[in-house]
Amino acid sequence: MNAIASIDLSRWRAGGAAAAEVERAVDDGLRRAGFLLVYGHGVPEGLAAQVRTAARRFFALPDAVKEQYAVTVGGRGWIGPGKEANGYAEGTETPPDLKETFAVGAHTPVGDARVDDVWFLPNVWPAEVQELRELTTAYTDAVRVLSDELLALFAAALQLPANPFRDLAARPTWTCNINHYPPLNVVGAPEPGQFRIGPHTDFGTVTVLDREPGAGGLQVYTEEGGWADAPYDPAAVTVNIGDLLAYWSGERWPSGRHRVLPPQAEAPEEDLVSLIYFYELDHDAVVTPLPPPIGRVAGLPPVVSAEFLRTRLDAITIG
Repeated sequence: MNAIASIDLSRWRAGGAAAAEVERAVDDGLRRAGFLLVYGHGVPEGLAAQVRTAARRFFALPDAVKEQYAVTVGGRGWIGPGKEANGYAEGTETPPDLKETFAVGAHTPVGDARVDDVWFLPNVWPAEVQELRELTTAYTDAVRVLSDELLALFAAALQLPANPFRDLAARPTWTCNINHYPPLNVVGAPEPGQFRIGPHTDFGTVTVLDREPGAGGLQVYTEEGGWADAPYDPAAVTVNIGDLLAYWSGERWPSGRHRVLPPQAEAPEEDLVSLIYFYELDHDAVVTPLPPPIGRVAGLPPVVSAEFLRTRLDAITIG
């Protein structure tokens, strides 16, 4: 059996025995790997492909043009090559990740500049690719609905009497990174230990990934099997849980550890674009870990979402 479980949300929505079966599969799958392959996700067919096409137009622009939209990690706009090394989040020293990113995020300010200037920055849209705004907004709206449904499913999978995320994600922070992984014949031979994205776990609750398969693609780590290529199906999205949700579960579910391989010598022209939606909670949400017997670890203290996330974002920023 593949370590990554496949589930169909339409079966969960149907209720009854089908829903119970999905809930068991979710719990088993997340305990193994922190990853799921999700069908019936409800994101409009073809929308991700349209976003990807528009993003490629942006990434093809000269660097001098993209620099107009340049930001640091956690900002809204273009995060150029050499700015990020995800391996540092878990203490693994790696060269910079071989990618560039266009990032957007939640813009629902609360009126406190100390909060808004970190978590609810205005999005910046390139004038050169005007369709990117409408397409990306439609995509992130759809994936937020999916993310809320996944959190409800996860609560049900643990047989909780109510969904705690209704109150914890009323005005959540989130980011959507459109990652471009250039080909080998553009970036050159990787340095030792260099990846498109170094080994790491995500930081929030749910990550929804729409990706293109490739030789230099996604790998997932499990204690039983080590590193292995992640399964891919164009009809499904890849979902993993992050550190915040793993902590909430009392470490019952591991945060999904993963990496994206560097461009491979046998595929020097492979050029990939991935859409990665990182969902979190309200910036001031207090997360109280589930105690045993649901959680595995007793006595874990509550944490505030924004404080928990900030330390991890700072760790992966270069410079």
